[in-house]
Amino acid sequence: MKHNFRYLLGVLALALPFCLNAQEEKIDRTPKISGFVQGLWQGNLDKDGKMQDNTFRARRVRISFEGTLAKNLTYKIQGDFSRSPMMVDAFVKYKPCKAFAIQVGQFKTPFSIESPINPVNLEIFDYGEAVQHLVGYSDVCGLKSLGRDLGIMATGDLIQLEGKDFSLVKYSFGVFNGSGVNTTDNNNRKDFVGKLEIHPMLKELTLSGSYYYGWYDNDDIHNGKRNRWAAGAQYDDGSIVVRAEYLDGTTGYASVDSEGKDIEEYWLSKGYYAVAGYNFLLGKDKSQKLMPVLRYEYFTKDTNLEKGGKTYYTVGINYWPVKSLNFKLDYSLIQPEVGDNAHRVVGILSYKF
Repeated sequence: MKHNFRYLLGVLALALPFCLNAQEEKIDRTPKISGFVQGLWQGNLDKDGKMQDNTFRARRVRISFEGTLAKNLTYKIQGDFSRSPMMVDAFVKYKPCKAFAIQVGQFKTPFSIESPINPVNLEIFDYGEAVQHLVGYSDVCGLKSLGRDLGIMATGDLIQLEGKDFSLVKYSFGVFNGSGVNTTDNNNRKDFVGKLEIHPMLKELTLSGSYYYGWYDNDDIHNGKRNRWAAGAQYDDGSIVVRAEYLDGTTGYASVDSEGKDIEEYWLSKGYYAVAGYNFLLGKDKSQKLMPVLRYEYFTKDTNLEKGGKTYYTVGINYWPVKSLNFKLDYSLIQPEVGDNAHRVVGILSYKF
């Protein structure tokens, strides 16, 4: 991974010509305070529909501070208080122009289409199974890092189309510790993450590809390669939302062969999802939104295991009575390849400010 910083320098060299005509902007250093609170109820039922357990809990309680430090230099600090206070985001970003910005600190890694979406704005109550297990929320390797890490990242928008208010290409490339949030690196390797998004002549349509190349080191057994890739597409015009993505992961772990020699084994994970919804505008002023939504998804931790995956069928309602308040109610049929089906009902109320 010693060449990762060379990649960032290469991106800088390519982007600098686009920055020469950057315009000065008036600086407003007033900090912006925002956040959201999510309360959740979840009930889990067996194959016959009998309630096995249910609970209320605070899903997320976030407060963010954002502002401008100097010309083209901004910052964001976000904490979560749902369980115990913890730092979620903490970074500074220097953006001299649309074609290039550099970001340093703790933030979401640039992987997958769905992960960057604010959880309040998701169509379903939470991220899909493949995203959670291969993007670092509840990762196959054992990390629970909110999809985030500590590192440095270059981003930018390239090829501005004449007469259009969007760019054809958006890139994000970064180097990260690979050890998760609020912790120092625990090995001598760095993880490389990159994502490329293309809007093929249509702002509402996004084609995306992501790649993660890294190494994790949890303990004597759970350590090894952590490589992933993802590809997908999304169409979102404000009314219709359709998104589909495939994610694939190779996760190494320590083992021994029949002769007692140390070897590296692998979990070969894969998953995919498709989600679709339509916003109906309600009320006299059409300010309310009601979205019926469907999601199909599949995930298996290890394709080497015969019939070790699960399929999820989810139907839900996503309702915005006002801009700051959202309610979702979702029902899921969970079908393991081996064993009995199960059912899940989730209601989540979100308030953002």
